Amino acid sequence: MNMKKKFFLLSAIMLSGVILSSLLSCSSSEEIEQLEPKQVVNMLGESKPIQLTQEQSVFVNDNNQFTLNFLKAVNKAEQNGQSFIYSPLSITYVLGMVNDAATGQTEQELEQVMGFHQGGIKAVNDYCKKLIDGLPKVDDKVTLNIANALFVNKNRGTLQQQYQQDMKQYYDAQAENLDFKLPSTLKTINDWASDHTNGMIPTILDKIDEKVVTYLLNAIYFKADWASKFEAKNTEEEKFTATNGTIKLPLMHQNVLIQYLKNEDYSAIEIPYGNGLWKMTVMLPEEGKTTDDIIERIGQLGFLEGNGFCGTMGDTYMAHEVDLKLPRFETSSDTDKLTLKGGLVALLQQLGINLVFNQSLSEVPNMCEKENMYISMMRQKAKIKVNEEGSEAAAVTIGGANCTAFTPNPQPVEYPKAIFHANRPFVYTISEASSGVIVFVGKFSRE
Repeated sequence: MNMKKKFFLLSAIMLSGVILSSLLSCSSSEEIEQLEPKQVVNMLGESKPIQLTQEQSVFVNDNNQFTLNFLKAVNKAEQNGQSFIYSPLSITYVLGMVNDAATGQTEQELEQVMGFHQGGIKAVNDYCKKLIDGLPKVDDKVTLNIANALFVNKNRGTLQQQYQQDMKQYYDAQAENLDFKLPSTLKTINDWASDHTNGMIPTILDKIDEKVVTYLLNAIYFKADWASKFEAKNTEEEKFTATNGTIKLPLMHQNVLIQYLKNEDYSAIEIPYGNGLWKMTVMLPEEGKTTDDIIERIGQLGFLEGNGFCGTMGDTYMAHEVDLKLPRFETSSDTDKLTLKGGLVALLQQLGINLVFNQSLSEVPNMCEKENMYISMMRQKAKIKVNEEGSEAAAVTIGGANCTAFTPNPQPVEYPKAIFHANRPFVYTISEASSGVIVFVGKFSRE
């Protein structure tokens, strides 16, 4: 065969390949929904861990158990199994600021229930400071801000000098004296909440209690893009089996190389943000199981360092090619709307924190001059938005104090495949991957 014929034959073969490729790209919608294998996105990132002391690593795991205990309690207190989002870490910060001024059994109880095992005030303060300084810096593609504040009723009390120094040194909290009789005080506090959550929590108080001596506040704001964004063109309205029936929701879709786990109660994935240090863990109940079963299981067995939520011995996350579908959703929560009478205070009492809320028994003498204090109210508002780009979440916790009388780089190998379609209620967390600190916990059941 001469060169000219060879050239025309090769051209014809190449042209037929282009035509065949075009025909395949115009396949049925069902085939498109499965996505091409070559579109599998590697979401197994490389991370740079936060440097924690051995004691602080123990604090992380044990404070995470407080988080899981909170998740279990709030799941029972929410109305009709509805969706919710909260940040137990934000509660830890408010109680940590109270703990700085506590003594005796009150201090011991606070530290024990929050997972600090009576480590002492300075150890708790150092831990909180390490997270304030470290978490915002671990990934420059992720925004994570932790802010604290104290608003003092200038008509009712004066903070002790040492307490003010501790708040500034360990919590970056500057005390501000306000007149609680003025309407502008409510606006000042609510503006602080809005400013430190990018407007996601526009208000935290409905009114000012003039009897309160000090309001202590924490705000946490998180915003990050997925390590691999979902393409909007692949998002479709699909059936979602909600708590009270089947509804239609927009389900985002992509094929990803991702960490995956499956046991008899649930399957789970870890979806990374940014460079991979931050992740959303999504836990989907197996056939015949519910989100209650998931929460009960992880609440009992806890968070095992290095393996995430491991249900039983042998359960381990492994890299899989996952056909992933996840709803686009928003959820807002408010502890004042829990079915549990007493809201957040009553929920924390269920978990074992009692003395600090008891006007007669509380031992918090080191907050205000010449006064012993107790916590008369607590509240948290939180919100999350999840879409094709990533996630945005925020929480603000307020407490009112009154006077008494790592993942390695993936290797080029074949990975097992899995399907993870979150088309029914699921449980999720947002955490920092290297330390394991859980920042948000939630359940999505319906719009």
